[in-house]
Amino acid sequence: MTTQQMTMTGRLAALPDEHLDRLMALAREVDFPAGRRIFEEKGRADRFWILRDGEVALEMHVPGCPAAAVEKLGQGSLLGWSWLFPPRHWHMSARALTGVRAFEFDAAAVRQLCEDHPEFGYPFLLACAEVIGHRLEDARTRLLDLYGPYGGGLRR
Repeated sequence: MTTQQMTMTGRLAALPDEHLDRLMALAREVDFPAGRRIFEEKGRADRFWILRDGEVALEMHVPGCPAAAVEKLGQGSLLGWSWLFPPRHWHMSARALTGVRAFEFDAAAVRQLCEDHPEFGYPFLLACAEVIGHRLEDARTRLLDLYGPYGGGLRR
């Protein structure tokens, strides 16, 4: 297992070394201090990250309530997928819970890589789709916990 595979989870870690090398050639290392907003819901989604260390909360705006934390991401997680689809705006917000080290990717460059090299793009986009599916299910479950008839959130 390569160093790159050790820092990724799920299908991303299962990508062949050649594909990981192509992706990682576009990476730059970044750090976020605890408490820092990484991106805001409805903001422009022009990059994404793979977390190396630290924890990030995904939060969703709920009118009339504080932001609802719907998921906590850690080492190896893909942070951000809204860059894949027009209009390319974030669907949630992200906040560093601890100090975070991450690989940052320019979304336009990765989309171009996917288009130029379908043998990379198809498996990479499948890995992203798997993340999207899990995130949507986790968000649904968390919101039901918070605001459903028996949840700890709003009561009618």
